[in-house]
Amino acid sequence: MYLFDLDGTLIDSNGIWHDVDVTFLARRGMPYTQEYYEGVAHTILPQAAVFTKAYCRLEQSCEEIIAEWMELAKDCYAHVALKPRVRALLDKLKADGERLAVFTSAVPSHCETALAVHGLAPYFEAVVFAYDLGVDKGCAEAFRLACERLGVKPEDCVFLDDSVKSCRAAKEAGLTVIGVYDPFFESTKGEMPLVCDRFIRDFAELL
Repeated sequence: MYLFDLDGTLIDSNGIWHDVDVTFLARRGMPYTQEYYEGVAHTILPQAAVFTKAYCRLEQSCEEIIAEWMELAKDCYAHVALKPRVRALLDKLKADGERLAVFTSAVPSHCETALAVHGLAPYFEAVVFAYDLGVDKGCAEAFRLACERLGVKPEDCVFLDDSVKSCRAAKEAGLTVIGVYDPFFESTKGEMPLVCDRFIRDFAELL
């Protein structure tokens, strides 16, 4: 089974959350820092909210923080672009008889919107949300739980993601890992070939 991340892998959406974070922090007179980025990038919203509440020393509840993020993101996922050659790769894999699924830290409604807008939902037999599992994708256990939910063994899965943290966790769980370059993670591109079984800059390399 081919297991795809969503944000930054299938869709060009990492910039959405960068802009949300910058605006959220600016409202509180705070700069966007590497430390903050590492605390919230590719993390499920409840955990990102816990980090943000402590980092910013906020009196807001985690629920209120998440609500503000959702207001800032609004309908961005209805307009987000696909990463180059995504559809061509999915067509090839389906033609080859491969099973496909999504494993994402995205908000379920955002994921569903993006897949629907681009007509991608029919390609995937399932979508597993880290949000539902209650485990961050930076943990190997998240991938074991996702594979269990999909009814497949980790060693029978190829996982594609742009985050080195998620790739490292997937590798630890026993999946074959293909790292996907995204400019948002420029600072970690040197780590990706060391962590992943393969690192690509464009899906054309898999066609």
